[in-house]
Amino acid sequence: MAAEPKPLRADAARNRRKLLDAAAEVFGDRGLDAPLEHIARRAGVSIGTLYAHFPTRQAFVDAIFPERLAVLDRIADESLADPDPWRGFVAFLVGIFTLQAEDHGLNDALARRFPQASELAEVCQRGADHAERIIKRAKESGRLRADFELSDLTALTWAMSQVIRESAATAPDAWRRCLAFVVDGLRAEAAHPIGEL
Repeated sequence: MAAEPKPLRADAARNRRKLLDAAAEVFGDRGLDAPLEHIARRAGVSIGTLYAHFPTRQAFVDAIFPERLAVLDRIADESLADPDPWRGFVAFLVGIFTLQAEDHGLNDALARRFPQASELAEVCQRGADHAERIIKRAKESGRLRADFELSDLTALTWAMSQVIRESAATAPDAWRRCLAFVVDGLRAEAAHPIGEL
Protein backbone atom coordinates (compact mmCIF):
# COMPACT_ATOMS: atom_id res chain seq x y z
CA MET A 1 0.00 0.00 0.00
CA ALA A 2 1.40 3.40 -1.04
CA ALA A 3 2.02 5.92 1.71
CA GLU A 4 -0.11 9.05 1.78
CA PRO A 5 1.82 12.08 0.45
CA LYS A 6 3.05 14.34 3.22
CA PRO A 7 1.19 17.64 3.48
CA LEU A 8 3.08 20.61 2.11
CA ARG A 9 4.73 23.07 4.47
CA ALA A 10 2.88 26.38 4.65
CA ASP A 11 5.43 28.20 2.47
CA ALA A 12 5.45 25.39 -0.11
CA ALA A 13 1.63 25.37 -0.19
CA ARG A 14 1.65 29.16 -0.73
CA ASN A 15 4.15 28.82 -3.60
CA ARG A 16 2.07 26.07 -5.20
CA ARG A 17 -1.06 28.26 -5.01
CA LYS A 18 0.83 31.26 -6.46
CA LEU A 19 2.10 29.06 -9.30
CA LEU A 20 -1.39 27.74 -10.08
CA ASP A 21 -2.86 31.25 -10.10
CA ALA A 22 -0.03 32.57 -12.27
CA ALA A 23 -0.30 29.63 -14.67
CA ALA A 24 -4.04 30.15 -15.08
CA GLU A 25 -3.41 33.81 -15.96
CA VAL A 26 -0.44 33.21 -18.29
CA PHE A 27 -2.03 30.25 -20.09
CA GLY A 28 -5.30 32.19 -20.34
CA ASP A 29 -3.51 35.12 -21.98
CA ARG A 30 -1.01 33.26 -24.15
CA GLY A 31 -2.15 29.64 -24.50
CA LEU A 32 -0.51 26.44 -23.28
CA ASP A 33 2.70 27.12 -25.21
CA ALA A 34 3.53 30.09 -22.95
CA PRO A 35 7.04 29.86 -21.48
CA LEU A 36 7.08 28.39 -17.99
CA GLU A 37 9.59 31.08 -17.01
CA HIS A 38 6.77 33.64 -17.40
CA ILE A 39 4.68 31.68 -14.93
CA ALA A 40 7.52 31.56 -12.39
CA ARG A 41 8.14 35.29 -12.82
CA ARG A 42 4.46 36.16 -12.40
CA ALA A 43 4.26 33.95 -9.30
CA GLY A 44 7.38 35.56 -7.86
CA VAL A 45 9.26 32.27 -7.48
CA SER A 46 12.33 30.71 -9.06
CA ILE A 47 12.11 28.36 -12.02
CA GLY A 48 13.50 25.66 -9.72
CA THR A 49 10.54 26.12 -7.38
CA LEU A 50 8.20 25.84 -10.35
CA TYR A 51 9.77 22.54 -11.46
CA ALA A 52 9.74 21.21 -7.90
CA HIS A 53 5.95 21.57 -7.85
CA PHE A 54 5.19 20.98 -11.55
CA PRO A 55 7.91 18.95 -13.27
CA THR A 56 6.12 19.04 -16.65
CA ARG A 57 3.75 21.29 -18.56
CA GLN A 58 1.23 18.43 -18.47
CA ALA A 59 1.32 18.56 -14.66
CA PHE A 60 0.10 22.16 -14.84
CA VAL A 61 -2.61 21.19 -17.34
CA ASP A 62 -3.82 18.39 -15.07
CA ALA A 63 -3.79 20.67 -12.03
CA ILE A 64 -5.63 23.62 -13.59
CA PHE A 65 -8.02 22.60 -16.31
CA PRO A 66 -10.17 19.78 -14.95
CA GLU A 67 -11.68 22.16 -12.39
CA ARG A 68 -12.05 24.93 -14.95
CA LEU A 69 -13.65 22.54 -17.45
CA ALA A 70 -16.24 21.45 -14.90
CA VAL A 71 -18.33 24.30 -16.31
CA LEU A 72 -18.91 22.02 -19.32
CA ASP A 73 -21.17 19.91 -17.08
CA ARG A 74 -23.33 22.97 -16.41
CA ILE A 75 -23.44 23.89 -20.11
CA ALA A 76 -24.43 20.32 -21.00
CA ASP A 77 -27.09 20.15 -18.28
CA GLU A 78 -28.63 23.42 -19.49
CA SER A 79 -28.55 22.19 -23.10
CA LEU A 80 -30.24 18.91 -22.18
CA ALA A 81 -32.84 20.73 -20.07
CA ASP A 82 -33.89 22.96 -22.97
CA PRO A 83 -37.27 21.66 -24.23
CA ASP A 84 -36.13 22.40 -27.81
CA PRO A 85 -33.37 19.86 -28.64
CA TRP A 86 -32.05 21.94 -31.57
CA ARG A 87 -31.81 25.08 -29.46
CA GLY A 88 -30.09 23.01 -26.75
CA PHE A 89 -27.59 21.67 -29.30
CA VAL A 90 -26.76 25.15 -30.61
CA ALA A 91 -26.46 26.49 -27.05
CA PHE A 92 -24.01 23.69 -26.27
CA LEU A 93 -21.83 24.67 -29.25
CA VAL A 94 -21.96 28.36 -28.36
CA GLY A 95 -21.13 27.54 -24.73
CA ILE A 96 -18.08 25.46 -25.65
CA PHE A 97 -16.69 27.98 -28.10
CA THR A 98 -17.36 30.93 -25.79
CA LEU A 99 -15.20 29.20 -23.16
CA GLN A 100 -12.48 28.66 -25.74
CA ALA A 101 -12.60 32.29 -26.90
CA GLU A 102 -12.37 33.62 -23.34
CA ASP A 103 -9.31 31.59 -22.31
CA HIS A 104 -6.50 30.68 -24.72
CA GLY A 105 -5.24 27.94 -22.42
CA LEU A 106 -8.70 26.43 -22.27
CA ASN A 107 -8.88 26.72 -26.06
CA ASP A 108 -5.69 24.66 -26.31
CA ALA A 109 -6.94 22.18 -23.70
CA LEU A 110 -10.27 21.60 -25.46
CA ALA A 111 -8.45 21.18 -28.77
CA ARG A 112 -6.50 18.40 -26.97
CA ARG A 113 -3.11 19.92 -27.77
CA PHE A 114 -1.75 18.10 -24.69
CA PRO A 115 -3.39 14.66 -24.86
CA GLN A 116 -0.95 13.19 -22.30
CA ALA A 117 -2.70 15.05 -19.48
CA SER A 118 -4.66 12.20 -17.88
CA GLU A 119 -6.90 14.28 -15.61
CA LEU A 120 -7.85 16.45 -18.56
CA ALA A 121 -8.59 13.38 -20.68
CA GLU A 122 -11.06 12.18 -18.04
CA VAL A 123 -12.94 15.50 -18.07
CA CYS A 124 -12.95 15.53 -21.88
CA GLN A 125 -14.42 12.01 -21.90
CA ARG A 126 -17.21 13.16 -19.61
CA GLY A 127 -17.83 16.08 -21.98
CA ALA A 128 -17.96 13.65 -24.91
CA ASP A 129 -20.58 11.57 -23.09
CA HIS A 130 -22.72 14.70 -22.61
CA ALA A 131 -22.19 15.69 -26.25
CA GLU A 132 -23.36 12.29 -27.49
CA ARG A 133 -26.64 12.69 -25.61
CA ILE A 134 -27.11 16.24 -26.90
CA ILE A 135 -26.38 15.17 -30.50
CA LYS A 136 -28.68 12.14 -30.27
CA ARG A 137 -31.52 14.24 -28.90
CA ALA A 138 -31.13 16.88 -31.65
CA LYS A 139 -31.02 14.21 -34.37
CA GLU A 140 -34.09 12.45 -32.97
CA SER A 141 -35.96 15.76 -33.11
CA GLY A 142 -35.36 15.79 -36.87
CA ARG A 143 -33.59 19.17 -36.75
CA LEU A 144 -29.92 18.05 -36.78
CA ARG A 145 -28.73 16.30 -39.92
CA ALA A 146 -28.80 12.54 -39.39
CA ASP A 147 -25.18 11.93 -40.40
CA PHE A 148 -23.63 14.27 -37.79
CA GLU A 149 -21.55 12.27 -35.29
CA LEU A 150 -19.43 12.92 -32.22
CA SER A 151 -16.30 12.71 -34.39
CA ASP A 152 -17.69 15.63 -36.42
CA LEU A 153 -18.03 17.66 -33.23
CA THR A 154 -14.41 16.81 -32.40
CA ALA A 155 -13.29 18.04 -35.83
CA LEU A 156 -15.43 21.17 -35.41
CA THR A 157 -13.83 21.84 -32.02
CA TRP A 158 -10.35 21.57 -33.55
CA ALA A 159 -11.33 23.86 -36.42
CA MET A 160 -12.94 26.46 -34.17
CA SER A 161 -9.93 26.38 -31.86
CA GLN A 162 -7.81 27.48 -34.82
CA VAL A 163 -10.27 30.20 -35.84
CA ILE A 164 -10.27 31.46 -32.25
CA ARG A 165 -6.48 31.27 -31.96
CA GLU A 166 -5.77 33.03 -35.26
CA SER A 167 -8.41 35.77 -34.93
CA ALA A 168 -8.15 36.55 -31.19
CA ALA A 169 -5.97 39.63 -31.58
CA THR A 170 -7.66 41.21 -34.60
CA ALA A 171 -11.25 39.90 -34.71
CA PRO A 172 -12.09 38.20 -31.40
CA ASP A 173 -15.71 37.51 -32.39
CA ALA A 174 -14.96 36.08 -35.85
CA TRP A 175 -15.64 32.58 -34.52
CA ARG A 176 -19.31 33.51 -33.99
CA ARG A 177 -19.81 34.28 -37.68
CA CYS A 178 -17.96 31.12 -38.65
CA LEU A 179 -20.12 29.07 -36.28
CA ALA A 180 -23.31 30.60 -37.72
CA PHE A 181 -22.36 29.28 -41.18
CA VAL A 182 -21.54 25.86 -39.73
CA VAL A 183 -24.81 25.68 -37.78
CA ASP A 184 -26.79 26.47 -40.93
CA GLY A 185 -25.04 23.55 -42.63
CA LEU A 186 -25.95 21.23 -39.75
CA ARG A 187 -29.70 21.77 -40.13
CA ALA A 188 -31.40 18.65 -41.43
CA GLU A 189 -33.27 20.60 -44.11
CA ALA A 190 -29.98 21.95 -45.50
CA ALA A 191 -28.20 18.59 -45.56
CA HIS A 192 -26.73 17.09 -48.71
CA PRO A 193 -24.84 13.82 -48.71
CA ILE A 194 -21.26 14.24 -47.52
CA GLY A 195 -18.96 14.56 -50.53
CA GLU A 196 -21.41 16.61 -52.63
CA LEU A 197 -19.85 20.07 -52.71
